[in-house]
Amino acid sequence: MSAATDAAAESPEARLAGIGYPVRLPPAAPPRPYEPLVQVGNIVYGSGNTSIDRHAGIVHAGQVGSEVDLEEARERARIAMVNALGGLKAHLGELSRVTRFVRVTGYVNSAATFTRQAEVMNAASELLVTAFGESGRHARSALGVAQLPGGASVEVEVIVEVED
Repeated sequence: MSAATDAAAESPEARLAGIGYPVRLPPAAPPRPYEPLVQVGNIVYGSGNTSIDRHAGIVHAGQVGSEVDLEEARERARIAMVNALGGLKAHLGELSRVTRFVRVTGYVNSAATFTRQAEVMNAASELLVTAFGESGRHARSALGVAQLPGGASVEVEVIVEVED
């Protein structure tokens, strides 16, 4: 097999692990009044995932533009996206079942004068393209908000199309 064929055959999980973002299944969650993912046909709608290390119990918190700088916020966007991917993996069994990312919505816990939410969320979008190639390209909104659960810096929601 050629190097190009090897890369094409590599799973999204392997690509992410190769750049330092292993996808881990989320720990068991307490009962809640909503579902983390809902599948309707071949579309999966994800609930929000924040910039938390669920395994260590650490919330990467703080307002971007006052307590958190742009580069750290971009890293927190990647963390939130990896959390979303962990939930998808738990739901689907393997991320290679994703045929395309349809939409990503990103919420950035922003100081009143911070206006670079799109740059923060570009990090999460770039991560998807790295892991899924063209199937990772998606429509997206990047919103600044006054606060997020637990004071998290970033939250992401995904909508994906999956194999039947």
